[in-house]
Amino acid sequence: MAMHTAPQIQSSAPVSDPPHLELEAQVVAQMVRINSGWRKLLLQAEVVAPHLQLASIEGENGSGKQTLARFLHSRSPLSKSTFQRHDAREWLVTEADPAMLAGFIYLDRVDLLASPGQGLLLGVLKAMQDRPPGRAVLLASSEVSLRQMAGQGLLMPDLAFRLTAVRFAVPPLRQRREDIAPLAQELLSRICARYQQRPVTLGPGALARLLQHNWPGNIRELASVLEAALLEAANGMIRPEDLLLTSDIEIGKPAQNAPPPPRESRPRCRHSQSCATCARDQSREQAASGTPTWHQPFDALPHPRE
Repeated sequence: MAMHTAPQIQSSAPVSDPPHLELEAQVVAQMVRINSGWRKLLLQAEVVAPHLQLASIEGENGSGKQTLARFLHSRSPLSKSTFQRHDAREWLVTEADPAMLAGFIYLDRVDLLASPGQGLLLGVLKAMQDRPPGRAVLLASSEVSLRQMAGQGLLMPDLAFRLTAVRFAVPPLRQRREDIAPLAQELLSRICARYQQRPVTLGPGALARLLQHNWPGNIRELASVLEAALLEAANGMIRPEDLLLTSDIEIGKPAQNAPPPPRESRPRCRHSQSCATCARDQSREQAASGTPTWHQPFDALPHPRE
């Protein structure tokens, strides 16, 4: 069963989460302008949740896998139990006792499991199938396709088949731009509440700037951009220039007014102050790169015998 689409949410630790993690799927589901693929995904989740025991949720970082998991939790028979979020690698080492498995469990990044971890998880799944349904639900999240990993020899096929029998695919934010405006407004409301500030709105041109961006970091990036813009906003309004997007940053270009990086100095030659071999090496490197760069340790360079 393949699914499609969703935003993001909270860990099981009792700490305050960033606002993008507080976007409950119930709120998103009520948005009038919500993406049609997201609506379909929520409808499928409604159908599956009462009978769910095992599923995978795939999607890019920050796209909303945890939000979908929260929605499934709220519609499952285990909705009164705690939503248990764990790093898959850590959980398998410290807590994965099939005999004690209970509750609604969300395993983050199963795609990072090495072969021993994959074997442990497969053992847990085999133990789950012999138990009556309703005691435990296990959701496994991945940033890449688990079936594709199995096809590339990176994941045990048996594990991939079990995890993806029920699979939800969360599309990135750039594929559902109609969600950006309602998500941005909801995020701003939550950020303002967290900072105990008066409501802030997107000024003229700000929304257009958000819609033009490609959002490689998805909803997590959107939340970060809006929180930073809030600190720059004036008169309760975010201007286009307040929005610092990743497309505005040239990767590898030094920040403005940043001090120059320290220059590496070549170790002094132990043979003499005017070693002909060292001078020849330096000339060759300068001719190749335009500046003297030293990539070899001093002792690895050829020198005349003393």
